[in-house]
Amino acid sequence: MSQVSNKPYESLQVGQQARFERQVEERDVQLFAAVSGDCNPVHLDADFAAGTLFKERIAHGMFSGALISAAIACELPGPGTIYLGQSLKFSRPVKLGDTLRVELEVLEKLPKFRVRLATRVFNQNGEQVVDGEAEVLAPRSAQTVEMPALPQVSIN
Repeated sequence: MSQVSNKPYESLQVGQQARFERQVEERDVQLFAAVSGDCNPVHLDADFAAGTLFKERIAHGMFSGALISAAIACELPGPGTIYLGQSLKFSRPVKLGDTLRVELEVLEKLPKFRVRLATRVFNQNGEQVVDGEAEVLAPRSAQTVEMPALPQVSIN
């Protein structure tokens, strides 16, 4: 297990940034489809996807959204943060094998512990694939928590 410390509201500064990175693997697409119920063949069927404008399978757009959620929960502001809202604009497809980099930036501190964040996702070529903003309720106090171990999941 690993320990993660949050950044409480009082310590957040406009312009403060954080990053989170993850490679998109076959397993991610399969699990996301199973958990979400989104079985669009553009994500799961190579023959179908070959006939689309993408010419190959792509990851679910909301998989990138889930990575933004992970970045907020684990990096900025971190554990104890509550999501209040999110806007997303998908500008490029995410392909299997892409390495995604989520970049967060504090845009504004609002009353009642609310914070507005820029939420941008880039692929390994530095091309922006998602642009958005989130509003979160930042933690009121600093804490360091043990992140729970994830369960082992297999795909058949």
